[in-house]
Amino acid sequence: VQLQASGGGLVQAGGSLRLSCAASGTILSAFIGSTMGWYRQAPGEQRELVASITGRSTTNVADSVKGRFTISRDNVKRTMYLQMNNLKPEDTAVYSCNIDGYGPIRWGQGTQVTVSS
Repeated sequence: VQLQASGGGLVQAGGSLRLSCAASGTILSAFIGSTMGWYRQAPGEQRELVASITGRSTTNVADSVKGRFTISRDNVKRTMYLQMNNLKPEDTAVYSCNIDGYGPIRWGQGTQVTVSS
């Protein structure tokens, strides 16, 4: 399985972005059995979990983004989303997605999110 993340960009504080993470090379039944996650890493900081979602759409969202970010997935499209609203400058980071359930955890490339004040 391979992951392709997209949707990052430059936005003003208070704005919104929607990130996508598309999986390829997997069948539907395997994808439904996977857990996916969004992580972010700001310059000089450690990578942190933003949100995760199981194949049955049970979610876990970091307190720092709760109420502003929503994670979801479309199993038929093999795609996970992160809707980010009311963005703040401290949300600036490289956002990466991963997937668990295919042996070693697989990572997609990151997408840069920059929030200006």
